[in-house]
Amino acid sequence: MGQISKPKPVNLIAGVLTSIPELLEQIDKTLEKCFGLIDLRSDVLPFTFTDYYNEEMGKGILRQFYSFEKLIMPDELASIKVQTNHIEESITTSKKYSVKRPINIDPGYMNESRLVLASTKDFSHRIYLRDGIYAEVTLNYRGGRYESFPWTFPDYKSSDYHKFLLMARELYVRKLKKEE
Repeated sequence: MGQISKPKPVNLIAGVLTSIPELLEQIDKTLEKCFGLIDLRSDVLPFTFTDYYNEEMGKGILRQFYSFEKLIMPDELASIKVQTNHIEESITTSKKYSVKRPINIDPGYMNESRLVLASTKDFSHRIYLRDGIYAEVTLNYRGGRYESFPWTFPDYKSSDYHKFLLMARELYVRKLKKEE
């Protein structure tokens, strides 16, 4: 019989999509208020992998990733996704923006071996967590790099994303060592 053990803390990350550049500056403050200090930001990247979001969000969508200083436990992901959905909803209902969906916030976490993303959508490769939230392993870390799966979103296969994720992973490993 296997021994039940607690998981190690993980590194919270969030990927934000918006076609409104000013929102990227504003969302920093909101995310820090909710989840603590941001310890790493990606460059602002053009989101050109699909036009799936264009109808709701407009054209010229941008992506930025954030890593948070404070480590979390993996079972916190569902409540964090619920919280980011509330943030999205409050920005949308403010009616300050001309697009139907001004912002999309995708929280997830990384540990030494994988990147996990939260979703409100069920699919064959996703596991139900709670409160209407699912999770999937999006990328696997092996041999010094990230590997994708058949279900990995095309943008998460890009070298620009991997560059940020590798830096965030390195930061995470250092934080984990401090906690031990």
